[in-house]
Amino acid sequence: MNGGHRGVPDVGSPVFASCSLQKMCSWMLSCCLALQHLAVQASLLCIFHLLLLPTLPEELPHAQATGKLLARSLFACGISTVLQTTLGSRLPLVQIPSFEYLVPAMVLSSHLSLGASTDRNGTAVASVCHAPHCTVTGSWAASLREVSGAVLVSGLVQLVLGVSGVCGWAVRHCGPMVLAPSLSIIGLSAYKEAAFFCSTSWGVALLLMFLAVTTSQHLGSCRLPFCALPQARGCSTEPSVPTLRTFSILLPFAGVCIICAILSHLHIPWESLDLTMSRLSWANSTFHAPWVSLPYAGEWRWPLLTPRTLAVGIAMAIGCSMNSVSCYVLCGRLLRAPMLPLHACNRGLCMEGLGSILAGLLGTPGGTAASIANACTTGLTQAGSRLSVQVSAVACVVLGMSPRLAELLTRIPLAVHGGVLCVTYAVAVGTGISYFQYADIDSGRNIFIVGFAMFMALLVPRWFSMAPAHLATGWVPLDLLFLSLLMVPVFLTGFLSFFLENTVSGTLEERGLLSELALWKAGASTSHPCGEKSEANRGYGLPAGLRRLLPSSCKAFPCCFLCPGREEMDEKEEEGSHATEEGTTVPGEGTQLLPKRGSGELQSVRRLSEMEMPA
Repeated sequence: MNGGHRGVPDVGSPVFASCSLQKMCSWMLSCCLALQHLAVQASLLCIFHLLLLPTLPEELPHAQATGKLLARSLFACGISTVLQTTLGSRLPLVQIPSFEYLVPAMVLSSHLSLGASTDRNGTAVASVCHAPHCTVTGSWAASLREVSGAVLVSGLVQLVLGVSGVCGWAVRHCGPMVLAPSLSIIGLSAYKEAAFFCSTSWGVALLLMFLAVTTSQHLGSCRLPFCALPQARGCSTEPSVPTLRTFSILLPFAGVCIICAILSHLHIPWESLDLTMSRLSWANSTFHAPWVSLPYAGEWRWPLLTPRTLAVGIAMAIGCSMNSVSCYVLCGRLLRAPMLPLHACNRGLCMEGLGSILAGLLGTPGGTAASIANACTTGLTQAGSRLSVQVSAVACVVLGMSPRLAELLTRIPLAVHGGVLCVTYAVAVGTGISYFQYADIDSGRNIFIVGFAMFMALLVPRWFSMAPAHLATGWVPLDLLFLSLLMVPVFLTGFLSFFLENTVSGTLEERGLLSELALWKAGASTSHPCGEKSEANRGYGLPAGLRRLLPSSCKAFPCCFLCPGREEMDEKEEEGSHATEEGTTVPGEGTQLLPKRGSGELQSVRRLSEMEMPA
């Protein structure tokens, strides 16, 4: 595997046997990490559906379709995760329907529930129902089709943004004064949902947070005898891993769920569900879904495309693109990996667009975007394995083909969802604050930009959530577009900070553009219009086998924004040949599961290769 002139050890030698055992332990560890990612992903999927489905027009088949909806979302998220980690940004990122999908979808579904019988174009929508338990035949299915149509439109817009290189252009003009408030507000924007679910049982939520903090911070250096093997010659894996820190989310998650199951079995009241919580779609659901059901497009009729869905879909695409770009930066920052090059950012957005298109065709109410919570879990546990994310994606696809197994996710206590949000999104807030060190935060200019952007990002959504009727342009699709954008804190923060940063005068040092991070980022650009040449690009390129199969026409306009420049490709090939001659590991074949400690440019360049397990 390491190349060089060293011979391959004999099958019966102790070196070969020890390497085989270590490879088996690496697979076992990757499966456990995949289960951890799956637990966080399942929690976020449940939160998305629990908050969105009650806003749709109520109907009797509503609860019975919950398992199928979860299964379809899992299937689409699994496919999108495989595409993201293989052909997209190549970061270990899990794909989920983010909150930037949730807010526009709730705006659209609320409008459909309270709208008139027909709009100005004559399109049929849900009727007004004033009775408490009134249902309209087909209203829930028709509303779901419109939301799926908006998801389909958002996927198409994201695909265009990625192929055209707009995403990479925006990233190039985002400095520390744009990244810091954007990442901070992403974490702060989830406090309402966290408090909402924690209120069902604060004891359970606090227990999960206490265990997560204890295992990750106070007992993070404890190395339990987990697959401890002596280090053999020719093998570079560590004999043991810091188990408690590595599984600081999975162990509290599983332990709290087991405690809640025991309390429920003993009929000990531990959960308080008020009237609002009792309206959740699967609070009293039963298992009636089939064991095996392969999802396919058009099973629940095709998505409905209207002017409303077009407007909401554009808002979804803009919000989710900003969320995903921030998540790319967040994941690289937490793993101490090099700055994401522009072509990898464009490819990542394209793969998310394809995943959202698939989700819309399957009839799900949410697309796919990079999961902030899973990225924060990777940073909290310091276990950035690309293989573990791919294994969790395969598990999602399997669960997506079994609605009965997907219904098991509805048994997760609601307070556990709140605890997971509190632990993971807190890391996003701290990561955003850490970016202030690269700029002059004592400057009056920077203080105003950060304070104004973050304050307005929290104020405007609050105002429109209480009085949405204040926004009325006379055309419903335009109202929904503005309302969907202004209700998303990430969009407001990114737009205001980007506008003020590039319009208010300030020195380069004051804006943080002369810092080490900015110089490292600026060194990635060359005169080539569609590629970058830098050490920071190692490991973000397409797989070697795929690069050899791609014809040269794929690197022409406009697809050139998805591929690195020719100069960078030659540099990679030359570097790989030198590494093979010296007997060292080529980038992409790193066997270390956990990032190493230390600093320096050369070590940070190798961070990305450490995320990939041996083939």
